Amino acid sequence: MTPKLSGPVAAFFAAHQGTSQTFSECFTEDAVVKDEGHAHHGRTAIRQWKENVSAKYQYTCEPIACELQGETTVVTCRLTGNFPGSPLDLRFFFVLEGDKIASLEIMP
Repeated sequence: MTPKLSGPVAAFFAAHQGTSQTFSECFTEDAVVKDEGHAHHGRTAIRQWKENVSAKYQYTCEPIACELQGETTVVTCRLTGNFPGSPLDLRFFFVLEGDKIASLEIMP
């Protein structure tokens, strides 16, 4: 059963399989994404990060749980694809600003 996700978070997962441009538009201009020990600052860097990941791996990302921890929305996803350790459950920590994502940290 897919969990109910808020507007910006739902838009993120809907855009996840789309173009890197559409994906990056889910974020504020000065958003930060932290993934695999790296921080990507701003939409341009986030778009580049998405392009690099999409070029390197083919995968699906299925939300399986969602909870609110204070101001942070935490979504647990099952990633399945051609990467080491697949399938893998990751947690996505979203902080929102209006209808955009201000920060995202992805952790095991």
